[in-house]
Amino acid sequence: MAQGADNTEIHKRKDDSSEVEEILRQLADLQRRRVLSNARGLELQTVTKNLICVGAACAQKDYQALLQTIRALQPTNLGYIELLQEEVKRNQDRPPERHKEEDAEDVCRSASASKPSCGQAHQLTVPHYVPRGLAVPLSLGGEPVSPELAVNLRKILFGNVFHVFNYEWKKSFFKFREPYSVLSYALEAERGGARAVQMVVQANMLKYLLFSRKTDSDCYSLQSLEEVDEKEQEQALAAALAGIMWSAGDEEAATVALVTSECCSTPLLDYKPDNFTEKFKEEGSHGVILFLYGLILSRTIDRLKKDLDKTTTHLLQQSLGNFVCRQALLNLLLTGRANPNVFNGTLLYDENGDRLEHPLHGVLARSDVGYLHWSREQVQQGKLPVVGSMLKTPKLPIWLCSINDTYSVIFSPHRSLLSDWKMEHLFHLYFYNGQSAQTSTAMLTIDTHSHHWEVEKGDVQGDPEKRFPSVEMTIRTKWEGAAIDWNGTVPFF
Repeated sequence: MAQGADNTEIHKRKDDSSEVEEILRQLADLQRRRVLSNARGLELQTVTKNLICVGAACAQKDYQALLQTIRALQPTNLGYIELLQEEVKRNQDRPPERHKEEDAEDVCRSASASKPSCGQAHQLTVPHYVPRGLAVPLSLGGEPVSPELAVNLRKILFGNVFHVFNYEWKKSFFKFREPYSVLSYALEAERGGARAVQMVVQANMLKYLLFSRKTDSDCYSLQSLEEVDEKEQEQALAAALAGIMWSAGDEEAATVALVTSECCSTPLLDYKPDNFTEKFKEEGSHGVILFLYGLILSRTIDRLKKDLDKTTTHLLQQSLGNFVCRQALLNLLLTGRANPNVFNGTLLYDENGDRLEHPLHGVLARSDVGYLHWSREQVQQGKLPVVGSMLKTPKLPIWLCSINDTYSVIFSPHRSLLSDWKMEHLFHLYFYNGQSAQTSTAMLTIDTHSHHWEVEKGDVQGDPEKRFPSVEMTIRTKWEGAAIDWNGTVPFF
């Protein structure tokens, strides 16, 4: 009797395995049909590189759980892979905006944009933890990462081939809060260098949820962000990832890195293997790393080198034992170009009016998501960089905030905040820092008209953070002198 039960279980597992293989085969057929039918000749191929483990909080522990997830998506005929493809296709069909003229009065220094070149668009997997057995087979297509490309990836990230991602980066992925909760729109970001990437993705998810998705109502509010279900979370993540990579590909193509179950390259002699980039066989999350690889491949190594300048040769730097994002990487995520500075345009002359030997590259165009920066240490040292209007005044009222080297987002559901000066007299901003300790979205009331905030120079006692909360100081880099009310919430960042 027990033996019969065991045989039944074995046949069940074989059936499940066969069903998964059939799904992967169908995905390969879908890819080939898209290649043949695409009128623009955009080549869809998969760069087999690393494991995409992006997505929701719960893990897919076995084949049956994955099959249930796929079946749940069948009524719409759109799985997560198709969702990303649809986002890339939607971006492809949209009129290009990158090369429009952008507020000539703001760019006081001339700059030449990089010449766009064709890249490749690829596929993503279901937005959950993916077990090792579900790694993408080589038969799905795509190009394996060569030893030379692995070296170039390592150099553009770390500046050498000896540094590798640490544990904090390897375990980082995109984890949602509970659906239909007050933070159902939000990702949970842990402390560490990957948090900056996660919060930029969070900002772009807000862009989709507030200003892009189709709903029964044209009016968006914080309440609409509290009614996000699991499917909408997946769609928002797909839209955010696809949009960022599409922008990096000069709105012509996007590249996604996936893992295979087989080793794809042999490391060179002077290259330190990390059992990840070159072997493509690893169990764990790694969602942020893989998105980062896809972003770099979408931009291409050659274009990245043109984006950078003499001050910055790679995208990550060491800080307190961890690797953190340089400004060039933040700008790549926000604008699609890895320019290393926050000012507008290209700086050709120094403070004395002498021509620089090597021009410094700043931001060339206004982005959808903005950027604000404040650091108490830099203020005390007189080294706080001035963020230019291209980043400070984006197309949409969403900002990534670097506050004392930690990352958060502030946003408004009202698009007209940036176009109607009367709205800037008194308005609300919403603040989210990605930490599990934050249980609700903080609402801040910003008053720029009736009560002008001033530093009390005579008050030198007490905790500086209590007297001048860092979030408030960051907001005042955009709205100088604004009075800020936390509406009963104890200030935090």
